[in-house]
Amino acid sequence: MAQTKRWLVVVAGIFAAAVVVASGTRAVAQMQTTQPSGANSNESKQAKIDRALSAGPADIVKNATVAEMDAQGKMIILRAGTNEFTCMPGDPTGVGQPAMCEDEASMQWGRDFAAHKPKPTNTVPGITYMLAGATQRSDSDPYDTTSDPIAIGPHWMIMWPFDAKSTGLPTTHKPTGAYIMWAGTPYAHLHVMGRP
Repeated sequence: MAQTKRWLVVVAGIFAAAVVVASGTRAVAQMQTTQPSGANSNESKQAKIDRALSAGPADIVKNATVAEMDAQGKMIILRAGTNEFTCMPGDPTGVGQPAMCEDEASMQWGRDFAAHKPKPTNTVPGITYMLAGATQRSDSDPYDTTSDPIAIGPHWMIMWPFDAKSTGLPTTHKPTGAYIMWAGTPYAHLHVMGRP
């Protein structure tokens, strides 16, 4: 099972790179990792760790670092890890602040998004898992803060430039399958519903 998951990630990464090379498009994203996590400051450290770990596949989270962003924007380590992933508890009461597990490329993507950079600066595809689900406000506008929240089931993302026209993928989410979120923006990315 773990080999199948790794194979899917490798294939998805190769697909992402091929699409970028073929289409020559600009980069695109969907992360808000610079938001302070945890709605309840009285919440136990273990509860935050458990919520963070619920976001990723078992073979990733067993050795992932668990961290949260404090109110000053500093990353606080809740549990040290030994692989390239960091899982964060998010804020279950906030829109667009889900529990997630990300590799470093996705974390860079998220920092660029939060800083409103013209485009992401990661140089390799990133992987983000949100297997505990999430909420968001728009499939088309990365910076929408007023639309009603949309509940999204378990999913994972490839944070790399994707162009909906060259991929032939839809631009709105469905309960299953893949789509390009925030199509036509520098922060468009591949959104895959379900578990890898």
